[in-house]
Amino acid sequence: MRGVSFLCIVAIMGITMRSVSAFVPSVHRLATPSLGLGGRSLQAASPLRAGTRSSLPSGWGFSGRARLFHSTTMKAADAAAAAAPPKGKKKPGKSKEDSKYSKTVNLPETNFNQRANAVVREPELQAFWKDEKVYEKAYEDNTGSKFVLHDGPPYANGDLHIGHALNKILKDFINRYQILKGSKVKFVPGWDCHGLPIELKVLQSMKSAEKRELTPVKLRKKAASFARETVDKQMDSFKRYGVWGDWERPYLTLLPEYEAAQIKVFGEMVEGGHIYRGRKPVNWSPSSRTALAEAELEYPEGHVSRSLWAAFPVTMMSEALKEKAGGEDVRVAVWTTTPWTLPANLAVAVNERLDYALVKAPSGVCYIVAKDLVDNLSKKMQGEAEEEGGEKPPPPVLEEIAVFKGKELEGSIYKHPLYERESKVVIGGEYITTESGTGLVHTAPGHGVEDYQTGLKYNLDLLSPVDDGGLFTEEAGEDLKGKSVLGDGNQAVIDMMREAGALIKEEPYGHKYPYDWRTKKPTIFRATDQWFASVDSFRDQAMEEIAKVEFIPEKGRSRIESMVEGRSDWCISRQRNWGVPIPVFYHKETGEPLLTKESIDHVRKIVLDKGTDAWFEMDEADLLPPSHKDEADQWVKGKDTMDVWFDSGSSWAGVVQERGEDLAYPADMYLEGSDQHRGWFQSSLLTSVAAQGQAPYKTVLTHGFVLDEKGFKMSKSLGNVVDPKQIIEGGKNKKLEPPYGADVLRLWVSSVDYTGDVRVGSNIMKQISDSYRKIRNTLRYLLGNLYDFDPAKHAVSYDEMPSVDKWMLGKLAEVQSEVKEAFEKHQFYRASQCITQLVIGDLSNLYLDVAKDRLYISSPDDLSRRSCQTVLKVALEMLSTSIAPLMPHMAEDAWQNIPWDVDHKSVFQFGWPTLDYAPHDADKWATIREVRDDVNSAMELARRGGVVGANMEAKVVIHCGDNDELKALIKGSMQQDSILAYPSPVTVADDIRFILLASQVKLVDSADAVTDACGEEYTVGVKEGQTESGIVVGVAKADGKKCERCWFYDESVGEHEGQDGVCPRCGHAAAQHFKNATHT
Repeated sequence: MRGVSFLCIVAIMGITMRSVSAFVPSVHRLATPSLGLGGRSLQAASPLRAGTRSSLPSGWGFSGRARLFHSTTMKAADAAAAAAPPKGKKKPGKSKEDSKYSKTVNLPETNFNQRANAVVREPELQAFWKDEKVYEKAYEDNTGSKFVLHDGPPYANGDLHIGHALNKILKDFINRYQILKGSKVKFVPGWDCHGLPIELKVLQSMKSAEKRELTPVKLRKKAASFARETVDKQMDSFKRYGVWGDWERPYLTLLPEYEAAQIKVFGEMVEGGHIYRGRKPVNWSPSSRTALAEAELEYPEGHVSRSLWAAFPVTMMSEALKEKAGGEDVRVAVWTTTPWTLPANLAVAVNERLDYALVKAPSGVCYIVAKDLVDNLSKKMQGEAEEEGGEKPPPPVLEEIAVFKGKELEGSIYKHPLYERESKVVIGGEYITTESGTGLVHTAPGHGVEDYQTGLKYNLDLLSPVDDGGLFTEEAGEDLKGKSVLGDGNQAVIDMMREAGALIKEEPYGHKYPYDWRTKKPTIFRATDQWFASVDSFRDQAMEEIAKVEFIPEKGRSRIESMVEGRSDWCISRQRNWGVPIPVFYHKETGEPLLTKESIDHVRKIVLDKGTDAWFEMDEADLLPPSHKDEADQWVKGKDTMDVWFDSGSSWAGVVQERGEDLAYPADMYLEGSDQHRGWFQSSLLTSVAAQGQAPYKTVLTHGFVLDEKGFKMSKSLGNVVDPKQIIEGGKNKKLEPPYGADVLRLWVSSVDYTGDVRVGSNIMKQISDSYRKIRNTLRYLLGNLYDFDPAKHAVSYDEMPSVDKWMLGKLAEVQSEVKEAFEKHQFYRASQCITQLVIGDLSNLYLDVAKDRLYISSPDDLSRRSCQTVLKVALEMLSTSIAPLMPHMAEDAWQNIPWDVDHKSVFQFGWPTLDYAPHDADKWATIREVRDDVNSAMELARRGGVVGANMEAKVVIHCGDNDELKALIKGSMQQDSILAYPSPVTVADDIRFILLASQVKLVDSADAVTDACGEEYTVGVKEGQTESGIVVGVAKADGKKCERCWFYDESVGEHEGQDGVCPRCGHAAAQHFKNATHT
């Protein structure tokens, strides 16, 4: 192996050059060649005992089992070979050639790379998991109960986006944690393969000539092929994210076994009396020519409708109205945002409890309007200015003649202004308010839900003169026939109302309006013959089941409750070819449907064997049950397919129940985006309750949407779309768009509070990458300093440890407990924060920093060093397992580089360790940390002033003021005159001098004594509140000589055990090294 500079090693460990002198004095000036990523990668090698390491080429490593390795190794001799003295501080008589102590220090050695090289390394680790069947063996070997997180199927109609990554990675966090806990986890990924999105993709790829020859069966074949190809692409991406699952047996809604299970659910709902056929208004997409469910709608911002105020002449008054307005020209005033529905008007509805006023305009015409909306009507009747730029005439004064309750207006009759048709004033519901309009609602039962309900009460016809394409039919009249209700037909109605003298005002009105989420075009309400699931018949039971479910966050409960509570039915039929057919037959003469348990089960068996293509390929004689085969010529099979939400909503049956050997119904958890309260969460709930009488899930967890860094919704037009593939593999310009790997993407997911909308972008990913590197470097430090540690031989008991080690073990246990609690509550951002704080605050900034001297300078078998390594071993296992659910590749990479024999090939077979260490001297070490921070502030001043370079050149002078407890704490830690004596007790590791990395610490009785010893310019704390601990502290040059091996200053430095220029401790360690080197 080529020489590796110590400066590189220092950089790897996250150590600044100011503290380098704490552990290798012989290395004065260090060359800085690039460390590289390691040339050799050894895989599946035959196991070797740890003792054979030295017989292998430098840079290759084993620990008694087959490993995946990168070959870069941190090694003391290689580091020393690159040493050179610093400018201006050449050591007289010494050079890199004759300095002998550089080879006696215990520098870190590991094959765990500083750089992840994730583009190469992560796929290697994924191949290791696959070859070793780590995921599969965890299910077999774990002894806990089953944990089932049921996957909500994404559409197989395009590339994955960052929202998909957020979703699947969150699921993987939970599954991997459950595996570490010992649960039996079998995650079955799924895909929604039917429906219009895929059908449209297929049609878009075809030429006109192909489309003309297209049959339903040909379309279905092409759609299935497209879906399968997309599934393969998306599956590869999910695998690259590091998501574990049963990728060999995913569920696809186009598989015959799944389709058969779906038809079984449909049959159970029919048998329960929950399915019926009816004619009623439904959301209809003229652009898709099919009915839509609520979950298939979106409400984009900026929609503007043509709103219209109109008046219908009253031809017969109710008794109350006649009494007050006999002989007057009375009209009912209405308002609508859909003028195209006026041809279907069959009633005007009022609220029986509202007050309505009869008002007279200057023209002599009387209008009926809600009393609270008289002024609103007056403003709409205001005329326009006579000339451009002129003032409008004032609104007309509407004289109030009488006031009635809505109930008193019922039964009045008015004439339709466009047709020779009279209709009644009827009583509507609480949907009639005085928030806008006139308080009287134009009612077209064929074009609105409330209108339909009101029509049922009064036995009104379902008039809907609109065809599948959204064009007026002949029923609307010759003047409107063939015109689009969303285009020229709407304008034509407005013009006709104006010509009839019925128009009061027409103006634009901005509001939320439903659009087809696939075609992005407006929808309409239109009465058609459809199949429905009657939610009314099992709503109460559904609400009871919702109450039993845990929702994360809790607000999800109220969302789905309000949606289910306000839902009377669910239109489950669609007029498409690519889907699961509704297995119904219609009598050719009567139109009566055949939908029995026998007929449904017969079709189910055919589908299980041949798939749903059989419905389109086979004739009625083969599809009908035996009891009806002889009369096959009297029946025709239906053409409707099921709503895709019925497809995915049946997955609890097609997957969780069907795979009962691996899974368990109901599932432990469903996890999807917050929009699924009206989608998959709800459709799954409704089908499961209707068919099985219970909710299909115990817990529902929802996440928000992904926005860009500025909080804007991502769109191609804005150019702010973040591609997860680019985050992992990098863009074309690798400097501007570096390949971060899957673990950095996963760390981003773990860092955000997913319960709301989250943000991502290049700047955010850079910050996440920095955090990733800090964690990786800490793991590298831990591994590097355990290269000669065997827990079976070298572990130190808790009772033998110094306080600082016991404190660190207590802190590790505390953080692990916090991380576990965060995982249990699915608060991954908390787990991520705890881990990062541990790495940066407790390990890197304190414990590992002060541990360098023990690790590098002490004799290899020194009890204090072995005690520290025992803590590092616990920290390594704790950190590896804690990050494993979040960053599995990094965790596994670290695990594969553990330098001693372990019983588990993978970190995921190790399980979640239990750390039973109580907090130790927590208050004491919190105080010492404050003192250390204050000392470092003074140290920085002295460093800038040239008084000291490294900390070991310093003498720290402290005045504790009136804080006798602090004074006793500091004084009590210094149990011997010199920290460099040999032998020293293990508790020397607690000495304040080692904690501060300063050669001497002196306590004085006054602040003046500090400034006298150090100078005011190198003192902090003289002014009150200047230090956290309340001390006055200064820094001066240390007394004594500098040890050439450890760089601490002491009066004892000289010749010890035949070694010159060293302290007693280093003399013994160096002598031992040379003695051992001679024997080997």
